[in-house]
Formats: sequence, structure tokens, C-alpha cells
Amino acid sequence: MSQADRRWRRWLAAPIALIAVAAAGCGPESAGGPADDTRPTPVASAPVDTTAAPTPTPEPGPAAAKLNVADGAKRVKVDTVLKVEAAPGTRIESVRIEHGNGDAKGKQDGPVAGELADDGATWEASEGLDPGEKYRATLKLSGADGESVEQRSQFSTAELTLDDQVYPETATSDGETYGVGMPIQITFDLPVKDRAAVEKRLRVTAEPAQQGSWHWFSDTVVRYRPETYWKAGSKIKLDAYLNGVSVGGGRYGQQSVHEKFNIGKNVVEKVDLRKHTLQYIEDGKVTKTLPISAGKEGFTTRSGIKVISEKSDSRQMNSETVSIYGSEAYNLKVQWAMRITNSGEFLHAAPWNAGNMGETNASHGCTGLDTDDAYWLYERSPIGTPVEYTGSDSETDPDNGYGDWNLSFADYRKGSAL
Repeated sequence: MSQADRRWRRWLAAPIALIAVAAAGCGPESAGGPADDTRPTPVASAPVDTTAAPTPTPEPGPAAAKLNVADGAKRVKVDTVLKVEAAPGTRIESVRIEHGNGDAKGKQDGPVAGELADDGATWEASEGLDPGEKYRATLKLSGADGESVEQRSQFSTAELTLDDQVYPETATSDGETYGVGMPIQITFDLPVKDRAAVEKRLRVTAEPAQQGSWHWFSDTVVRYRPETYWKAGSKIKLDAYLNGVSVGGGRYGQQSVHEKFNIGKNVVEKVDLRKHTLQYIEDGKVTKTLPISAGKEGFTTRSGIKVISEKSDSRQMNSETVSIYGSEAYNLKVQWAMRITNSGEFLHAAPWNAGNMGETNASHGCTGLDTDDAYWLYERSPIGTPVEYTGSDSETDPDNGYGDWNLSFADYRKGSAL
């Protein structure tokens, strides 16, 4: 018998016992025998229904949502990430948060970027805020009652001095096409102390997908490269959500960066410093071999993987900029110049050195070519083209220009803050 059944039987037995006791004390008896039992048979009461009544469903209320910054708030911190949360029964249809003090006509800057959840329950900004700005939020909502509501609020952010703001600059440009060795570089105008906080805001999307990593070369320079050269024809997207991010030391990032660029043909150039040749290789096949003359003794051209980082159809080259003086000094205008290191190495036309092309190294460190060959190469070598040098005992440092490829990918990843 269950516990509930036992309780039920005790509940029935209690009134029966009380009725029996009362009858025994009051009934008459006949002489010599028990009195006649004329008491009625007790009948159990019906059980009481103790089931709770269902809670009535409340009538749907008007649509509502909450922004995590109060209406009218002042001096809001720029690293605040705006969030909107819908009340039960409400769906967020759209969020538009504009900023700017506006001109005489009330014109505002563009809206804050953010992402709306698929279920319409939440919205979150993808970056922080600008300093000393007025923000105006407009939330379009729909409720369970079928009615649409527009909810508005406004607030302003704290001021920052210029010394408190850190600005980024990229080496790539939106819509451009680069060589397969091109790293993504972001340079900051002031040191970044919290590298991890910044790196968490950096997104690189490649199509087709390719594994890659960020590497900090200093507190002001961070670069990204894939494990191997980019695949020809890749489409690359950089999203650097740096606006408002705390970079440490009481400073904040300003200006997010969003770029899309392309990778061109699979072109690699190989320079053999002993054979005095440059091979132009497309899709793994040598298309053309050009005679060159590189750095002579005392001005040795470095071995290693270099990347074209800058191009000029005409460039003035003064030896004093690379600390060459005296009898070795020069000041020349050269054609078809392509920079491959920050320390001063270029590929360029060197007609004054024509007799040494393909024969001996006679330059001050640059790789010289015949003028026609230099032009041919210049036209087919976009910024980002890798130039692989062999044949010298001097090595290229990873931070000398785009020397990223001189590190194994395992070592390159060690330079990430995450």
C-alpha cells in the first residue's frame, strides 16, 4: 500500500471512530442484554480536489526592449559594447544607432555596426564608441500582440585627448590585387600594451579558406600571413574592429578598418646570387630567366625570402640614406624600382652595370637588371610578390621589410598574443 493510500485510509477512519465512541456512551440497554443498535452506518465523504487551478495566460503587452546604456546617459566609456535585449514576447526587427554631433541640418555619421540574433531576441555592436560624440538609438520592435513599436533613446560619450587615442594604418588597400606573398600589416601610431585585446578584434577571412596567424613584430606593428603562400585568385577580407577597444595604458583604439582585396597569379621569383640569374616562375613553371648583378663584396645581398613592398617607375637613390659615403657614394635616378627590404635593397634597372649582368655581382646590395628586363619584370610583379634569394652567407631578418616567410609557421604563430 502506498503512502498516499495510507493517508487516505487514516483520513476516512478518523470520523468513523469518533461516531462509534459517541454512540457507545449514550445508547439505552435492555435488561439482561445489549441495547438495540439503531445507529446509522457511517458513510465516507467524497475526496476533496486539491489540484491547483491553471494560471491564466497574461494578455500580450506592447513590444519593448532594453539598451544597455540608459537614455540620457553622459560620459559613457568608449570601450562600451552596445547591446539590446528584447522583453519576452518581443522581436527586434532592426537597430540603428547613429553618432555624430550633426551639422546645421542635423546630419549624422554612419550607424554603429552590429549583429542581430536570428531569433530577434538580442543585438550586439561589433565595435566600441567614438569619444565626445552624441549617439541616437532607434529600435524597431514587434510584439506578440502584432503591433510594431519604435523605441528611441540617446546618450553621449566621454571625451579623450589625442594622446589617449591610437590610430591604425594598413599596408593593403580596398579593391587592390597583390602577390601571393603579401602579408596583412597593421601599424599603430602609438604603442599597444594590451596586444591580446587588440588581436581579439582582428578578423581575416580568406576564400578559399586558408590557415593563418597574426605575429607582433613590435608594440606598433602586427602582421598576418597564411601557413604557405596565398592561393592564386584568393579573395581576402580584413575586419579590424578597433574603434573603442582598450589597448592598455589608458588608451583606446580609434577607427575600425574594413578592407577587401584580391590575390593575383601564382608568381614567385627566384634569384641565384652565384649564377647571377632571376627566374620568373608562374604556376611552378619557369617563364623567363633574366641576367642580374647583385651586391659585391662588402655590400653583400642577403639570402632569404623577400617580398616586394613598394614600386616606383622612377626613384632617386642617394647612398647617404643607407650610410654609404666617400668613394662608394652615389646619387642616381633609377627606373622600375621595386623595394624588397626596409634596409635599402631594391630590384631596379641598372644600365651603368650592363657589362656585369649575368657575370658578376657589382652593386651596393640592390639587384640590378637591364632596363628592358627591369620594365618587363616591373609590369608582372605586383606588390606582395615573393622573391626568394639563395647563394649568400648573409640572411634576411624576418622584420626587415616583409620578411615574414623567413620564419617557420610554427615560429610565426608564437608571435601571436592569443
